[in-house]
Amino acid sequence: MMKNPNTPSAGRRQFIRNTTAAVGGIVILPRHVLGGKGYTAPSDKVNIGIVGAGGQGQSNVRNLLQLDDVQITSVTDPGRYWDLNRFYYKSIAGREPVSEMIENHYQKKGENKVVRQYKRFSEMMDKEKDIDAILCATPDHTHAFITIAALKAGLHVYCEKPMAHNIWETRMVRKVVQETGLATQMGNSGHSRDGMRSLVEYLQDDAIGTVREIHAWVPAGRWTPGITGLPQNTSPLPHDFDWKEWLGPSPFRPYNDLFSPVTWRDFWIYGCGALGDFGCHDMDAPFWAFDLSSPSEIQIYPAGQSNSEIAPYGEAGTYHFPERKGQAALKLHWYSGGLKPDWNPHLPPDYKFGGRSAMYVGDKGVIITDGGDRFPQIFPESLRQSYQPPVERIPRSKGHHRDWIDAIKNGGQSSANLDYGSRLTELTLLGVMSLRLNGARIHWDAKNMKVNGLPEAESIVKEPSNEEWDISKIM
Repeated sequence: MMKNPNTPSAGRRQFIRNTTAAVGGIVILPRHVLGGKGYTAPSDKVNIGIVGAGGQGQSNVRNLLQLDDVQITSVTDPGRYWDLNRFYYKSIAGREPVSEMIENHYQKKGENKVVRQYKRFSEMMDKEKDIDAILCATPDHTHAFITIAALKAGLHVYCEKPMAHNIWETRMVRKVVQETGLATQMGNSGHSRDGMRSLVEYLQDDAIGTVREIHAWVPAGRWTPGITGLPQNTSPLPHDFDWKEWLGPSPFRPYNDLFSPVTWRDFWIYGCGALGDFGCHDMDAPFWAFDLSSPSEIQIYPAGQSNSEIAPYGEAGTYHFPERKGQAALKLHWYSGGLKPDWNPHLPPDYKFGGRSAMYVGDKGVIITDGGDRFPQIFPESLRQSYQPPVERIPRSKGHHRDWIDAIKNGGQSSANLDYGSRLTELTLLGVMSLRLNGARIHWDAKNMKVNGLPEAESIVKEPSNEEWDISKIM
């Protein structure tokens, strides 16, 4: 691949990490300027550094390796080795196994490539002078800092969902995305599937009349049922594991093996529970179809034991969206942990809801999306038989990762870019905030980024950070 003369040097990246707001803003050329920072010729391979080599990072790597115009050059993870066999990944991951997987892939193609390994994101940023982009698949609490630092360094970014851990972070990511114009993508992969695009077309075509209620549910619950709070005892550190790097912006505490891998989602300081894990997937379609703005009220109740430190077993609650021009008032109901909505009279008497589904309730009928690619199913049968599906008007995707790579090479933006993703993440995190406050009713002042009448929400809207991972110092 021809080296981009405008790729930031290691010194430049270190400067970005150490720059504070008081020093002044960093000027980044707009992406449309030919040869400017972030420019990749369409004929070139895109060099990518992987940040986070756990289960989701490994899954993303498998997708990227299917693309011939992508080259993975480095892998960063505080952990050398992760045994994920007891989780749905059913694999061995970590920076060493994932690097070996990449090298083996290239060897089978007759290419002897060495994938460089790092424990720390800052070290990768200092030393990797030839990468064009990063893919971030770390725990939730480090997403925003890594994304912003990479964008400030002129790198394109793919970030897993949710792309931030608090609402202030979503606003900061959105600001930098808009400033840089670099190609970004969030890991809400369903956004690129034909089923969701068909669903959005059906809803915007009023296939079931005016929609006033939506129900979305997932079976996910807390990974570790028996916990009552943050563990107080310590566990031996895994071999060659950088615990401080894994902690990122959060306060130092002794290592406990309940924190990693995967089960960090149970703890509010690192993860966002089931809603944070699935909200950006399962609320994406209604967010897209109805162009949902800030809800007027949010209240999500914990189901089962939870507190200010740990997520609940399940949850149920509602986002209220006020009436506006061209759109009726809308209620979006969320459920997890096995909870589901009531049966609807438009459904057959013996209809059984799937484990992970959504139901859109309109004046004339309902749409169910369930399993697989989640294409819309209309009920009652008489409405399905009489309805003429609309002509496709949303372009079909060539693949979620393909869309991001094409945006890097062609100068556009992917459909699931981080500007869109930041707003979808903010919606998700509003529900998480209600949960963290034990089902508090949230009246959200989006303009001023505050919860009316709930001063205790301020530390959740913008969470404290340590000096090394302070986003305000790299803005």
